[in-house]
Amino acid sequence: MRRDRKTTGPRRRAAARLAAVLTAGLLTTTLSVAPAAAEDPEQIAWNDLLPGLEQGYDPSSSDVCRSGRLKCVDAVIREMERRWKPLSSGCDHRAVFSLLYLRTTEAYREAVTTPGFFDDPAFLNHYDAVFASYYFEQEDLWYSGRRSEVAPAWRVAFETAEQRGATGSGDMLLGMHGHINRDLPFVLAEIGLVAPDGTSRKADHDRVYEFLNSSGQASVAEVARRYDPTIDDRDVPGTTLDQTAVFQVIQVWRERAWRNAERLVAARALGPAAYAAVAEEIEQTAGAEARTLAAATGNTTSPEGPAQRQAWCAEHHDDR
Repeated sequence: MRRDRKTTGPRRRAAARLAAVLTAGLLTTTLSVAPAAAEDPEQIAWNDLLPGLEQGYDPSSSDVCRSGRLKCVDAVIREMERRWKPLSSGCDHRAVFSLLYLRTTEAYREAVTTPGFFDDPAFLNHYDAVFASYYFEQEDLWYSGRRSEVAPAWRVAFETAEQRGATGSGDMLLGMHGHINRDLPFVLAEIGLVAPDGTSRKADHDRVYEFLNSSGQASVAEVARRYDPTIDDRDVPGTTLDQTAVFQVIQVWRERAWRNAERLVAARALGPAAYAAVAEEIEQTAGAEARTLAAATGNTTSPEGPAQRQAWCAEHHDDR
């Protein structure tokens, strides 16, 4: 569906701010660049896998996530489903990103089981689990009442969702932004940018975008059917951006995350103070951008408003 919208006054200014945030990574990036199906996943508890993630990647380990076995991806998907279902049935605005992330991980599982898609599938499975654990940690901190410990970008995203303060597109963008621009640099720096033989893991990192691009439209369409029909309008409410441009921005964000991970690794070699300075810069930049995103995609940019969105979800959250 498509609606004609005029962007005037405060909405025009909000659109300009959002466009600036979504494209800010492009300049930064440019300047910085001179058959396991037979196994039963139900036997694995997510919490039991966390120590293996903390110990790092080891392909010889008996721990399914530390060694990067496909069974680990199945455990991640099961945990995502467990978290998403009550959000969906309750029409919690977090359900937008939660479902999108679940469908993205399912698409990753399909890609990683395609022969030749990735150079090192086992490492990517470990990467997938560590990446998910960063999101789970932020979510758990927020809803256990330890909100002061939540990263600034995620604090904005969760608070906005809790207050029903953004459009569906806004909740989607805030989740993607927090996970890519805040979480991903730390994940990459933690798991390592190079293989044991010294070759860069950048090629596999970049290949992730291939399945994101191919699966993204269907995932967004499902999220729209369930929670907010304005999400899959070709334009992002309150802006002049369309969904194609948003997916291109995701590619830019992922590139910036890699470059920030390089900065973290280099700073770590210089000592704790240098690392802390780079980490704080990443945190504060992501937080500031999240605040701009939240302001630009607030419900004031949508004539339908939050009440209509809740009514839609109440009727359609079980749609496929």
